Amino acid sequence: MTLILHRAERTDALADGLARLLSDPLDDPFVQELVIVPTRGVERWLAQSLSHRLGVGPRGGDGICAGVRFVAPRSLVALLTGRERDDPWQPDRLVWPLLAEIDAHLDEPWCRTLAHHLGHGETDELGRHRAGRRYAVAHRVARLFASYAVQRPTVLTAWSAGELTDGTGARLKDDLAWQAQLWRLLVERVGDPPPAQRHARTVAALRAGDDPAPDAALPPRISFFGHTRMPVTELELIEALAAHREVHLWLPQPSDVLWTQLAAVLDQRVVRRTDDASAELVHHPLLASLGRDARELQRALPRGDEDAPLRSVAPEPSSVLGWLQHDIHLNSLPDNEVRSQRLVGAGDRSVQVHACHGAARQVEVLREVLTGMLQDDPTLEPRDMLVMCPDIESYVPLIQAAFGLSDGGDGGAAVGGHPAHRLRVKLADRSLARTNPLFEIASDLVDFSAGRLRASDLRAFLGREPVRRRFRFDEEDLERIATWIDDAEIRWGMDGAQRSLFGLQGLAQNTWRFGLRRLLLGVTMSPAGGASVGDVLPVDGVESAGVDLVGRFAELLDRVDAAMSALRDATSSADWMSGLLDGVGGVSEVTRENLWQQAQFDRELESVRTMAAQDTTLRVADVRELLRARLEGRATRANFRTGTLTVCTMMPMRSVPHRVICLLGLDDGVFPRTSGVDGDDVLARAPLTGERDARSEDRQLLLDAVLAATDRLVVTYTGAGEHTGAERPPAAPLGELIDAVRRTACWPEDRDVVVRHPLQPFDARNLVPRELDTPEPFSFDRTALVGARAARHRVPRRSRVVTAPLPPLPRGDVSFADLARFFEDPVKAFVRDRLDVALPFDEDEPGDAIPIELDGLQKWKIGDRALSASLVGTGPDDITRMERLRGGIPPGTLGDEVLQDTIKHVGMLRAPIVELLRRETGSVDVDVQLLDGRRLTGTIGDLRGDVHLLLTYSALGAKQRLQSWLALLALIAGHPGRPWQGAAAGWLRGGKRRQAGYYLAGGLDQQTALRHLSDLVDVYDRGMRGPIPLPLKTSLAYADRLRQRPGHETSAFFAAKQEWEGRGYGQEHFAGEGEAAAPCLVYGEALPLTELLAERPEGDEAWNGASSRLGQYALRVWGPLLENQGAQT
Repeated sequence: MTLILHRAERTDALADGLARLLSDPLDDPFVQELVIVPTRGVERWLAQSLSHRLGVGPRGGDGICAGVRFVAPRSLVALLTGRERDDPWQPDRLVWPLLAEIDAHLDEPWCRTLAHHLGHGETDELGRHRAGRRYAVAHRVARLFASYAVQRPTVLTAWSAGELTDGTGARLKDDLAWQAQLWRLLVERVGDPPPAQRHARTVAALRAGDDPAPDAALPPRISFFGHTRMPVTELELIEALAAHREVHLWLPQPSDVLWTQLAAVLDQRVVRRTDDASAELVHHPLLASLGRDARELQRALPRGDEDAPLRSVAPEPSSVLGWLQHDIHLNSLPDNEVRSQRLVGAGDRSVQVHACHGAARQVEVLREVLTGMLQDDPTLEPRDMLVMCPDIESYVPLIQAAFGLSDGGDGGAAVGGHPAHRLRVKLADRSLARTNPLFEIASDLVDFSAGRLRASDLRAFLGREPVRRRFRFDEEDLERIATWIDDAEIRWGMDGAQRSLFGLQGLAQNTWRFGLRRLLLGVTMSPAGGASVGDVLPVDGVESAGVDLVGRFAELLDRVDAAMSALRDATSSADWMSGLLDGVGGVSEVTRENLWQQAQFDRELESVRTMAAQDTTLRVADVRELLRARLEGRATRANFRTGTLTVCTMMPMRSVPHRVICLLGLDDGVFPRTSGVDGDDVLARAPLTGERDARSEDRQLLLDAVLAATDRLVVTYTGAGEHTGAERPPAAPLGELIDAVRRTACWPEDRDVVVRHPLQPFDARNLVPRELDTPEPFSFDRTALVGARAARHRVPRRSRVVTAPLPPLPRGDVSFADLARFFEDPVKAFVRDRLDVALPFDEDEPGDAIPIELDGLQKWKIGDRALSASLVGTGPDDITRMERLRGGIPPGTLGDEVLQDTIKHVGMLRAPIVELLRRETGSVDVDVQLLDGRRLTGTIGDLRGDVHLLLTYSALGAKQRLQSWLALLALIAGHPGRPWQGAAAGWLRGGKRRQAGYYLAGGLDQQTALRHLSDLVDVYDRGMRGPIPLPLKTSLAYADRLRQRPGHETSAFFAAKQEWEGRGYGQEHFAGEGEAAAPCLVYGEALPLTELLAERPEGDEAWNGASSRLGQYALRVWGPLLENQGAQT
């Protein structure tokens, strides 16, 4: 029969030729045509292309692609050898006998190199770390052997014959000799003929005209379509198939001219790559640097019976992309005369390179480019565009956010969103871990079994969708559980037994079991008064409504604990797979629509179970690598060419023509792949032409993409740092492409192929015509437009959130609780209660470490609890016991100093007021008629006889003093017959020279108290209509200085400045009141005190001689307090 070579510079021309061939049917109508394709993406495109050409009626559009079987090269080999499903030499299967052989021979001299790499016999930490490489090494060696079998089978043939060569006759390096011995042992253990032997037998059978396998049933005509690199074994199969069948090779080649030039000098044989001089015949720089794979394929191809190039007459190019492709096809660079005739037009954006600040900005820029193209060209559809990305997993969340992944319809644009949200985007060839969360859960359980089970890890685990579904956790439940984890002082470790694995014997404090017992006890009792059961102190605040949630949380912990125990005890692969199957099944549940996830997960684990030897020992590190190896990206036919905008990696859609080809993320260090030379790879030591090289493959993929674009080529890369703005170079192949584009035509002085984008999407340059090489505004983002307008017409900092006073609150009685809460922070109260705005707050990161050294806030919490406990009669010993049971202090003797200091400080705070503390506690109701006729009502507690006592573990500041003063005024005005006093007790001075004491006030008559109280209610009314300048610390400092030096407002300003603007010590800055969320919202960020004091009194705000509003309110609120309240020790 014959071997016919069809080659073309465009893949769609090859598809036309294949369609013409297939339109001539085989003699037997029941025999399927066989087409071998390199990837599933190419398969999908080719099937659709053929359906537009085969069986088409006179009107067109009604064709069908039927009777054609598409297979991958690996599947063809499996078909010819009859081992489609149970090939023992497939790497995932071969790893298990490899593990057995490695384990059995690590003590032998020939295995010394491998034994050292695996830490065999070493008991130190480094040795244990090396031992964790065991499965990873076996899997890597299995892949190396599989690579040898496909790319240089003579290596394995020589080793099987006892020769220590590299397959070319050269002696094998001594550090690689262990592979030859391991291979011979492996052949003996597997028993099945090795791949090289099978390959030789298959080739011989095909050349003899026999079917190599009973079920092969090969048709008389076979086509190989779209390959740019083929290993030597596939080429030998092609040559053997052509002995008795009609074999067609449909090969895309970048330059027919170069092919002809190379054909005249190449001797059609494989040589060492260092001896290949074919690049010297290449004149175009991109063909030279990016097209090595295509040149090496031409060298290795068997001699065919017919060379049938498919040439078509292309129109004269008139764009940069067309000129670039034309030059590549002709294997020539234009001279100056040609370049001078190629003038890049104003509207020519056929080649675009966009330099951006990081990955997120690249996706935003790409979104705008695609949206602009769709707007400019009504004939362009999302199916005509293809986005390829070297590192798709890093970009998936950004793509999902930027495009919204809407299913069409009105989408986000109807409500003011981005028009790109209406595009349907399909993410192809993603990893199992990203598409099936059950694999992530399995990986989590493996990590838990060998790790510390930290609080942050389990909190993240609770948020996984299948886990939430199984235990009916909603967002509120997760927030409540997070609070309980903090309150129960849970840090890491399931229990004391797990802690012992890390050298902490007998320490159950801060474990999950420790915290869970506290939670369960908190369901039934309160810790008030030091109540506990044995050594368990209940968690406070577990409401009755949370009982069910506590139960569900406890069940989850029990199931995680059971899974961890099963996995810790697992040794064989069967134990591990059973443990993972039961563990994941116990903590997860999928929806009916996602039942495929459970089936896929079960199938993968069962596959491992059946492939692995039952007695093979696996460690945790082995299982981690096993899961990782099985979670690599796997494309499915449904991912490609679905009528949507497809986003995939560079490989699946290589050479497939699209009107628009977009290359996303061609960053330096990411593309081409940076994998170094594998020191154990025999082929990498002295590679031959045609053997796989990842970096060369990526370069060929870039060349294929350049030639596959018919209208536009768009490339994005990180051209500047996100944080520093420093310029970054493009990836080396992209830099070569940029240089070639610049040399292809004459560019105007004000234009370049590279467009450098601003950092922010709301930068005005994105929204002004002709700023970013587009006649219209570059961006379609409505939100960015709003932001840009706001930035350009920035609202003056003094402009208020409320430009006019709000209507007053409904006139009625005033609650004392509302009044007291207002005077904790007047501006915050207005924002929260009148504007109904939730202010941002900093959320503490969950702690994972056992408390060893406490910070100031942690010590304050312990002291505050101890002080509160002492007030209800709890003694020092019980306080100490409670804190130890709580788990918030360092364990053992480490916590003694903290507890001793706490008890000492509590005693210091109680000492000045010891006489008051002996008095009976009580509370009274107040009902005061104010001067304006309204009533102030409420209940005032914390009474010690006739003294209202506000006792705090904090330093006494403005808030505590004012709260004590409010209570005193209400008591005197409501119950004038008693000699009321108000005491605010705490630290008068902090730090190493801390001083305990209290501020005492009293001796007022009812009318005076009523007048002061009415003034404060009036301030409250005003503060509920608009923000008033009354920051407590700042206004107290200001009023106190004016009281000491009347009329000296400059002195008062300096006294108040550090309270408002903060203070710094060296590199540390302590924020002032002006930096809090509420003032920043009302006044703008970092408002200087000078501007706040520049506000003059409004209307009737003239109660004293102060010249500023702040001064007026400060003296009105603080003046009476300062006259009456004094410090006592």
